[in-house]
Amino acid sequence: MIALLTLIGCALAVYLFARPRTASGFKVVLLTAPPVAGVVWLLEEVFERWFTAVAVAAAYLVVLIALIGLLGHPRLPTWSKVTVFVTVPVTALAWLLVVTADDTIKDPGEDPCSMYYGGVGVSRAFPPQAYCRYEDGSTHDLATGAQFVFWVCFAISLALLSMGLWQAVRDPRTLVRQFRSGLTQSTRGTP
Repeated sequence: MIALLTLIGCALAVYLFARPRTASGFKVVLLTAPPVAGVVWLLEEVFERWFTAVAVAAAYLVVLIALIGLLGHPRLPTWSKVTVFVTVPVTALAWLLVVTADDTIKDPGEDPCSMYYGGVGVSRAFPPQAYCRYEDGSTHDLATGAQFVFWVCFAISLALLSMGLWQAVRDPRTLVRQFRSGLTQSTRGTP
């Protein structure tokens, strides 16, 4: 059933992106809202972290405004606007790979630190870092490549979203224009 719903959701997303009459603001909301809603639901219902769920939802609203502002930026080329749709998911995936590199959820003795290095796995959520800590106090970093990818994609995403947020603050009409389809906008000077 989940696979069927996922397939229907992907087909709907492809349809909306291929349909020229749908405004880009609606496309962005429909593309980004379901994963964020899933994370917020998991934080609230499964992990019982209400405050964290509210913080994630608030951050999503700011990022959504920045993303729509970025799409409405008049001077940026299209490739730079599309880049953020690649860097943000890659940033999230790299973060997930880093914070789960120590695999502390597995049975004791099966995580990479105790199996290969003889230590205890430790991870931090932000800045993302995973390492093995030994009895003598020394450490061994895990997933250094994923950390590098995280920081590169995070910096690119942050720079692009900052430009979008600046555009949205500088010209709030940018947000409204992104929710109008090209066919409904009236042209000036025609009867």
